[in-house]
Amino acid sequence: MLIQRRPPTDPELAALVATQQRELREADGGLDGQVFMPHDDARYLAGVVDGRTVACGAVQALDAQAAEIKRMYVRPAYRRRGLARQLLTALEELAYESGHTTVRLETGVYLPSAIALYLSAGYEKIPVYGEYVDNPYSVCFEKRLPVPA
Repeated sequence: MLIQRRPPTDPELAALVATQQRELREADGGLDGQVFMPHDDARYLAGVVDGRTVACGAVQALDAQAAEIKRMYVRPAYRRRGLARQLLTALEELAYESGHTTVRLETGVYLPSAIALYLSAGYEKIPVYGEYVDNPYSVCFEKRLPVPA
């Protein structure tokens, strides 16, 4: 998979984010009617296979030390190939290059494969934070990034 930086206005990226949000609403029973569009202040990566954009994710600064990984998504036909793990690693590298020492993320309790990915990649469960505090379906994770010697 080729991983590319994309602006939040990229039409292929926006289409993937919209698909991700629709799939999440279906998975949580449509309880949250919010539609999220790409954040202008987030840095996006897109995963491309055979010329097709099939995965996306973003890093958004929370503060000087911490960044949040957002909008992780792989099209269903491309899952179970290790693409999410590749993308997660690239997003962690992007956060690290920006000077962040910690990455956090939120996912839903109804996404066991996502939870398994994050746990297997060294993330630890933390209390829900920020905008997720009142969402009973949210589960949050954190990982410390390596510090340069």
